[in-house]
Formats: sequence, structure tokens, C-alpha cells
Amino acid sequence: MIDGLEPEPAAAVELFGEHIEAGRAFTTALARHGEELGLIGPLELPRLWTRHILNSALVAPLLRPGRVGDVGSGAGLPGIVLAIMRPDVSFTLIEPMERRVAWLERQADEIGLTNVTVVRARAEESKLFDSLDQVTARAVSALRTLIPVTAPLLRPGGELVLMKGAGVDGEIGAAEKVIRKYHLHDVEVLVLGEGVVSEVTRVFRATAG
Repeated sequence: MIDGLEPEPAAAVELFGEHIEAGRAFTTALARHGEELGLIGPLELPRLWTRHILNSALVAPLLRPGRVGDVGSGAGLPGIVLAIMRPDVSFTLIEPMERRVAWLERQADEIGLTNVTVVRARAEESKLFDSLDQVTARAVSALRTLIPVTAPLLRPGGELVLMKGAGVDGEIGAAEKVIRKYHLHDVEVLVLGEGVVSEVTRVFRATAG
């Protein structure tokens, strides 16, 4: 047991199902090394499962078999969590910082994730333009800044699945011009996890072109 780590919530087994052991292994590794590597803050252990792991896991049912890019993957939230839960999906984790790239590669190797490729690059420099079926991102930036970085990575008909906070509706209003510029349609906000976890997950979803 790691001092200060939040006990595993009952919802973890419900969400991860047969992949729970891999979920536990990743959570333990993040709890042990996350602060020293600058992946999570010093106050995150008491809410690591609830605020970070399960928050990411709730997005898994929204993904489709195909190629999914996770922009600014950082600690592996949501990219590693989603790759654990969706072995039928091919994930490209896009991260510019060398030590975080090393962390992501190590976790994919140690957990045995054969559906993960890590790309060290900024999203706009990743040479993945027009090639992804879906793109995710978590806690990266406001939509008016994030959409110009993520939308060009999608093939026509591809989908943004961006994790956002409680202020997402205001972000959508501020991003109206870029939403039009990148020809996004079927824009919606999904609230995930009500009645399952203590902190719901909000997702901005939109289709390109």
C-alpha cells in the first residue's frame, strides 16, 4: 500500500472489467513515480483514482476501433488508461517532453500494451495530419486554442473527444469562430459517470468536415 493513495473505489472494477489488473498496475506506478517525474502534483494521491484514473476510464465507450490520437498525453491520462481498456483501438500518444515520452513508453512496455505508439512532438508538428479517426485530449487548454491543434489531425468525418471541465459551455461560446473555421458539426457536451463515480467527466464531442 502506498501512503496517501486513495483506496480503489468500487467503480474501478465496474469500469475496467477484465482489464482491472492492468489498471491497478498503472495507477500504482503513477502513484509511486508521478510526483518525482512531474507528472502529477503533490496533492493528487488522495484523489488519484477518482479524479484521474476513473475520470479517464469513463471515455472508453466513446471510442471506435481505428486510430485514436491523444494530444499532450503527459502522464498517460487518458491515453494509457484508454489503451488498457480498449485493446481493439490503436493509440498514438503525442507528447513533446522527453521525460514524459520515456514514461509513456515504459508504461506501455511494462503493462504489455501492443496498441500504443508514442510520438515525441507537438501536435501541430506530428505529421499525423488528416490521418486519425478520433482525437482525445485532457486538461490541455481552452477549446479556442485546442481545436486548431487537434482538428487538423482528423480525417474527414473523424471525431474530437476532448475532456473538459465544468466551464465547457462557456468555452464553446468563446470558440464559435474556430468551430466554424474547422468545419466542426454535431457539437455536443456529454456528461459521463453520473451515479457511477463521485466526479463526473465532461466531454466535448464534434465531427470534422
